[in-house]
Amino acid sequence: MNIYFKNIRAIDPQRKLDEKINLWIKNGNIEHCSSDEAKIDNTVKVVNGERLIAAPGFFDMHVHLREPGEESKETIESGTQAAMNGGFTGILCMPNTTPAIDDITVAEYIKHKAQGRLVDVEIAGCISQKREGELLAPMLELNDAGVRMFTDIPRAVPTAESMRRAFEYASTKDLLIAQHCEDVSLSGNSSMNESKLSFQLGLKGNPTVSEQIILQRDIILSEYTGNRRYHAHHISTKGSVEIIRKAKSNNLRVTCAVTPHHLLLTEDKVKNYDTNFKMDPPLRSEIDRQALIEGLQDGTIDCIVSEHAPHILQDKDVPFEIAPNGIIGLETTIGLVLTHLVNTKIIDYAQMIEKISINPRKILGIEPPQIKTGEKANISIFDPEEEWIVNQNHFKSKSANTPFEGNRLKGKPKYTVNNGQIYESEL
Repeated sequence: MNIYFKNIRAIDPQRKLDEKINLWIKNGNIEHCSSDEAKIDNTVKVVNGERLIAAPGFFDMHVHLREPGEESKETIESGTQAAMNGGFTGILCMPNTTPAIDDITVAEYIKHKAQGRLVDVEIAGCISQKREGELLAPMLELNDAGVRMFTDIPRAVPTAESMRRAFEYASTKDLLIAQHCEDVSLSGNSSMNESKLSFQLGLKGNPTVSEQIILQRDIILSEYTGNRRYHAHHISTKGSVEIIRKAKSNNLRVTCAVTPHHLLLTEDKVKNYDTNFKMDPPLRSEIDRQALIEGLQDGTIDCIVSEHAPHILQDKDVPFEIAPNGIIGLETTIGLVLTHLVNTKIIDYAQMIEKISINPRKILGIEPPQIKTGEKANISIFDPEEEWIVNQNHFKSKSANTPFEGNRLKGKPKYTVNNGQIYESEL
């Protein structure tokens, strides 16, 4: 690798850097990062960076790779290819594989399969054995093997007693416990948000309180057991934003994430029974969506994640009630965020980079990369002005369950650089 981005805009909020520079990447490292010209020879590939922005490599901390167990939907190879095609240099894979990531053998298998790739693959392990919510998984041993987070997603740990034991066990090494917040006694077998619309459509609804009850319970337990680290996956309701905002004001160590689809879409999209709009948590009301936007702006919400959940066509091409939840997102997230959040001035570039690069790594205990001479090159480069149409034929993912097919976006991933490798997006 020997490439020179001439006159590119570099934005690195950690360094308070936002300026036009000449960026030379050689042998996997940042050889030159300055407004001054570098002395290069004709062996260096020169790229005109006038239209481009370089950021510390994007990291998606909520990805379902499906391997082992459901390789027809996604594999470690296809998932990491989708990640780099979508502009990500790192991902965190979820533990709901078959077998689940509840012992070292499965974690080591994933680590081995992920070696040598451009995209860094970090691992989330289970809180409980087989994600059944009863006996705790060997979290300490899994952490020794490199596991960064513990969650039973897409299930919530069902009882307060089990969650308390998880926090207490995790406290010995200050492990990160995360939760898919859902009280299934309220939401079990639901298909969409509980509302007048769910009644009209004849679909069982998932009430907002289902999410909020588990979230509030867990935060109380986190504080009771000594202010333990806690992360809420993909929050979706106004009440959840308010609960987390209050927890943070009380100096509790609580973080949370949101998806582009919950920031951009509402339950109205379900009217045509298109299963690509079925996810868990479900799309909520406009009031909830606006609260999520406000939480993103004021820092209540720490991260934006794709919640990449691949499903093959025959699984989704069924009646709405029995279709699996989830959509893919690794190859649309950056374009959606640029189009609908940055270009509309809901957030700026620095906030975007904090929520898709810096904050996820900090939450997981990973040192965020920096755009700085002498540093390892871990960089995502995008064109904020390029327009493109979402086309699943250009995806590297094995699945195509996206509700954004055919959408025209403005802002596109261009290059991902990491681990001595560079990739030019084919979206």
